[in-house]
Formats: sequence, C-alpha cells, structure tokens
Amino acid sequence: MRAWMTAVALVMALPVAGCSGDSQDARATSIPLTIKAADKAHVFTVEVARTDEEQAKGLMFRTSLPENGGMLFPFAKPKYASFWMKNTLIPLDMVFIRGDGSIDRIAENTIPENLEPVVSGGEVSAVLELAGGTAAKLGIDESATVTWQDK
Repeated sequence: MRAWMTAVALVMALPVAGCSGDSQDARATSIPLTIKAADKAHVFTVEVARTDEEQAKGLMFRTSLPENGGMLFPFAKPKYASFWMKNTLIPLDMVFIRGDGSIDRIAENTIPENLEPVVSGGEVSAVLELAGGTAAKLGIDESATVTWQDK
C-alpha cells in the first residue's frame, strides 16, 4: 500500500515538474544576437529554433513580433536553405547567414502565407527571421555581419 501511495505521489508531481522545466527551457531559448551594419551595432533578442519540430513551426501563427525580436534557425552544417511562409501571418525579413557570420542574402518583407520558397543564394549556417521591414529601417544589407553566442 505504501509503495502504491508513493507511486501516486510521484505521478501527481510530474506535471508540476514538467511545467517548471518548460518555463526554464522557454527562457533559455532566447539569446542576444548582434548585427553590425556600417558603423552601427543592432542588438536583438531572438528565439532559437533548435529542433526539427521548432524549425518546422518557426513563427507560424504569430500575429506580431517585437521590434528587437526574431527567430534564429541554426543548422548543424552549412546547407542551401529554403523557407516558405505557410501559416505565417506577418511579413518577415529573412537573413541567410554564412558560417563566418557574413550575410549571403536578405529576403525582405516576405509575403504572409505565401507557399513560394524563399531560398538562400548559397550554403548557409543559419537563417534569421526579423519583423518585415527591419533590414531597410536599420540599413542592414549583405555587407553586415551577424554574431551570437548560443548556450
């Protein structure tokens, strides 16, 4: 009987522990990222889509994005990247980043819910999604560099 009660107590405690862990994981997924363009440094706080599931969902179903926010999609090894805007409700600037932090291409103001692929020009190590119009507003172009420290 005592073993049974202990098992019930453990099972009841699991959802609470799971919620606590989820909160900590959610906080850990946001990191600072810097884009240096000309003589200015622009700092963003971005979510990191690490898993295949997180990368597949991306910013789908979001109705807004903070001005200094975004999402980073790092890849295990450089590759040609292709994204679409299925179920993405807001325009985005997609910044395709090479392994050295230089920018391969910027696709500005991508069209919400468009199924046409948005592709990199070459192999990239990451893609950064920012609110549509951010690159133009801040003067970010392919001469800029992107840095971040992932945990």
